[in-house]
Amino acid sequence: MPMMQTRRRFLTTLSLAGAPGLLHASPTVAAEGPLETTTVRVANRHSLCNAPQHVAEELLRAEGFAEIHYVDTVAAATAEAIAAGKVDFSMAHASYWVPAIDAGEPVVLLAGVHVGCFELFAREGVHSVADLKGKSVGVDALGNSTHVFLAATAAHVGLDPAKDIRWVVSGPSVRAMELFAEGKIDAFLGAPPEPQELRARNIGHVIFNSSVDRPWSQYFCCMLGGNREFVKKHPVATKRVLRAILKATDLCASEPAGMARQMVERGFTDRYDYALQALSEVPYDRWREYDPEDTIRFYSLRLHEIGMIKSSPQKIIADGTDWRFLNELKRELKA
Repeated sequence: MPMMQTRRRFLTTLSLAGAPGLLHASPTVAAEGPLETTTVRVANRHSLCNAPQHVAEELLRAEGFAEIHYVDTVAAATAEAIAAGKVDFSMAHASYWVPAIDAGEPVVLLAGVHVGCFELFAREGVHSVADLKGKSVGVDALGNSTHVFLAATAAHVGLDPAKDIRWVVSGPSVRAMELFAEGKIDAFLGAPPEPQELRARNIGHVIFNSSVDRPWSQYFCCMLGGNREFVKKHPVATKRVLRAILKATDLCASEPAGMARQMVERGFTDRYDYALQALSEVPYDRWREYDPEDTIRFYSLRLHEIGMIKSSPQKIIADGTDWRFLNELKRELKA
């Protein structure tokens, strides 16, 4: 579909949502000063729960950005891409960011975006996370969000994730999800659109959903991280990027059908039904309510307990977070 038609549909969606003001600068923009750069690079990741960064392009343009590039990024290497200066901003699971900060990567967390999106599917005989002891579990890659999160989850119920679970990762010729579908592994942790696809195919049963199961549902899932040097040199641009993504998050909560359509039209997915289901199920309406620092403290403690990081939660927070833009925007973007 031509970009002009896609943009027109996006503007129509905003109008129907009763939110035309989302495309106009707020009264505080003039006081912020000019953008230090009009170019921004955002990771192009194909997990549907990252919808806010994918549908934020017109909102970024409204903030003054002239060049907006979506850079293809492997999920397990998102932090590395940001650290290397190939990408300026991306969403990723909170637990994923913690080891990167512990390793000294120049990334900084700016805000929590949404709560839970992971679902753990299992075959007959596996009914809880504790039942994974001695079982084979599929994830897309070691070190990515699904692996780190499930390791923390397993440890929370008394398992040693390094010894008690046989991790099976996706390879160049076969996805871990397909190994699960074929009955070759016992469980699989997926992020949208994988849960939607497994349910559509009536494969396995869900034993864990991070959007509703405690304690995980009480903390942020995906959080926005940025390149530390970009944030330091471009504070005005950083705030405007965050504002655009948080406005997009509000739209994902209030207009999931329109935003799912945008995801398809912009080429981020080819399945409108999966996108709509994911956007309707993921809690995008809590970024004002939850405390991102609590989330980082929680995951830092879990990962420190199992030896995946060496730093204390206090050091992780001190070295890798900057909430000043979020705090300003919470006051500015009151519901």
